[in-house]
Amino acid sequence: MARGGWTYIMASKARGILYIGVTAHLAARVDQHRRDVGSAYCRRYGIHTLVLAEWHDDIETAIAREKALKAWKRAWKIRLIEESNPGWEDLYHRLA
Repeated sequence: MARGGWTYIMASKARGILYIGVTAHLAARVDQHRRDVGSAYCRRYGIHTLVLAEWHDDIETAIAREKALKAWKRAWKIRLIEESNPGWEDLYHRLA
């Protein structure tokens, strides 16, 4: 049985430095980033704000989406975020 997964984007600030990731456990993974133990890249650039999260029914689809998003132009990523989160609000508090 395949488990679902999340594709997510975190930012240092509105229109700041972006990080794209994939995980099966979104709340736990974002918590790691916020505590600076999630990735050296996020720690180095102060990336702590969850600005976009997409659920996928299987992890393979989530991984494919992550790879696609990473290949996108920066402007496309910003437009995607602003379509669903125009204020660049931190979505972490909604995960509880």
